[in-house]
Amino acid sequence: MADKRLFFALWPSREQRKLLVERVDPLLTAVAGRHVDRQNWHVTLVFIGNFPEERIGELQAAAAATPAERFSLRFDSLEYWRKPRIASLCASEVPEPLEKLVDSLKRTMIPFGYPPETRPYRPHITVARKVRRFDDSRLAQPVRLAWSNFELVESVSVPGGVRYCPLKQ
Repeated sequence: MADKRLFFALWPSREQRKLLVERVDPLLTAVAGRHVDRQNWHVTLVFIGNFPEERIGELQAAAAATPAERFSLRFDSLEYWRKPRIASLCASEVPEPLEKLVDSLKRTMIPFGYPPETRPYRPHITVARKVRRFDDSRLAQPVRLAWSNFELVESVSVPGGVRYCPLKQ
């Protein structure tokens, strides 16, 4: 069996996605780069990378045992990230339940041979790639979204890019 490219993420609902598009699209007119398909917008919790397909059931079972308290994120800025050359919709604060969820998911990956990421966690939604430098801006109307669950998502290569597909849990 082949490996699958996976990550844990907060996956916006249809209503959440619509609100994000309404608030963010006007800002993207000033961003020169390749805009990310709005159906791919998500908040990565833990990037896994290549994972054996035959063990996905085990991973889903381990993830199902990970508690997720309800929390909300307040996206309040659009930032240019120099090294990856992306435009990110960012939340300036990380609520404690989200920090706990990310830490739990990192620990979940250890028995599968994936060491935890050591960089500080920054919740964001990548909205454009290969962008030219722009000045960071605050959103006139921040977007507050609430979550109480997360998804295991597969990154699937398609002509012209990737498509992100939440896996059934």
